[in-house]
Amino acid sequence: MPLHYIDGQFSMGSSKEMIDVIDPATEQVIDSVPRGTEADAHAAVAAAKRAYQVWRRTSANVRATMLHEAASKMRQHQEHIVRLLTLEEGKPVPENEEEFEWLCTTFDYYAELGRHERGRVLPSGEWSQLNLVLKEPYGVAACIVPWNYPLLLLAWKMAPALAAGNTLVIKPSELTPLTTMYLAEHCWDHFPQGVINIVNGLGIEVAEPLVLHPDVPVIAFTGSLQIGQRIASLASPMMKKLHLELGGKDAFVVSDDADPEMTASALAYAALTNAGQVCTSTERVYLPKSRAKEFTEALVEHVRKLRMGPGIESTTDIGPMIGDRYRQKVEQHISEAVGKGAKVLVGGKRPAGLDKGYYLEPTVLTNVDHSMVIMREETFGPAIPLMEYSSFAEAIELTNDSQFGLGACLVTSDPLKAKLFMEEVKAGTVWINDPLTDNYAGPFGGMKFSGGARELGQEGLDEFRETKHVHWDFAAKIKPWWYPYGQS
Repeated sequence: MPLHYIDGQFSMGSSKEMIDVIDPATEQVIDSVPRGTEADAHAAVAAAKRAYQVWRRTSANVRATMLHEAASKMRQHQEHIVRLLTLEEGKPVPENEEEFEWLCTTFDYYAELGRHERGRVLPSGEWSQLNLVLKEPYGVAACIVPWNYPLLLLAWKMAPALAAGNTLVIKPSELTPLTTMYLAEHCWDHFPQGVINIVNGLGIEVAEPLVLHPDVPVIAFTGSLQIGQRIASLASPMMKKLHLELGGKDAFVVSDDADPEMTASALAYAALTNAGQVCTSTERVYLPKSRAKEFTEALVEHVRKLRMGPGIESTTDIGPMIGDRYRQKVEQHISEAVGKGAKVLVGGKRPAGLDKGYYLEPTVLTNVDHSMVIMREETFGPAIPLMEYSSFAEAIELTNDSQFGLGACLVTSDPLKAKLFMEEVKAGTVWINDPLTDNYAGPFGGMKFSGGARELGQEGLDEFRETKHVHWDFAAKIKPWWYPYGQS
């Protein structure tokens, strides 16, 4: 049974209750974790604060070696980690193998980047002076991690934070804590005591005490806009560093020069990976009116061929959603759209023959518009709403007609359209002809209500470092511009 991991020890802490972890494909209990308390959160912060005094002074080379060792250990446990991740989170094994690769390689990437530099030297105003810009760790960072990519999104915070010299208190999602606890036991045990701490539990009982704790200067969170706003309201009076990666409502624009078969394949991948439970999932599609029928038919034909089932089965393309309340939200979005005139072309139902598990058929809808909830609010499920546009300028206008600005996709072979799209669309990532691909060296994050945090790349490291300017004059003597004025 996984426990909390505080100050290098596994324990129940002050927890008196347990939380069951459910396999979303079977609705069966896999295991249980302690339901953490405020006292557990505070104990973890105290341990991390003590460890910080040593960890921040540990050389970048030693920290790099430890990060590389973690990556090596994780690769030795790949088969078990991928299987456990599939059971607790639900998405198919190939998608979890990809998440696992991101987990390991992110540790390797920041191991090297963390010892590459810690600031810069500026040209000084006088010969006897030295001006330095130093980038230093904040201290204790709280990492509040979601359930949809529990390892990848943890690594994107954890690796740069450790490389920068911070210590951590991690709050995994109560839906998917098992792989994180396995990593703590088998792959992170070589880190000094207190550098990594993990407290299981519910957000209001564990995460909020971390957000409010005066010894936690950094809050790194990935999740919904509503929870991000709650965190901001609690943390802003304390002037904390907020690293918030929030919701999305990503658009996918199909140009009139696109190939229907390629478009259908790219669009299905962008919209249905992890059953649509990705912050950058395509949730709005804009088709050129002149070829809308052609693109729609190709997409429907492609979606009909996709196979649903438990993620652990090799024949599965689309696994279950994480829970029934998440499935009900998608069903409500579809129902509201149909009530306003949208038409379901394929899917939209709970599949026959899968009586257990939180499954929902991948759904394609037409005749939608921006008055519908499914085109405005984050759906986070396997639904693909299609809307037609008359001109490419209108497509860009529709893309920007959202409070979110996480990502946007375009399929085209026209370089002028591609240039216009990437310059005019207000989104943190723009994908052209290759949706949902990331780059370790390139920053990931959003604009507008999607939050301003950046993960990956140099920017991802700098999110966990604060900047100090040092002005050093080697000549310790009286300066002519000091008091009193009027004397030579």
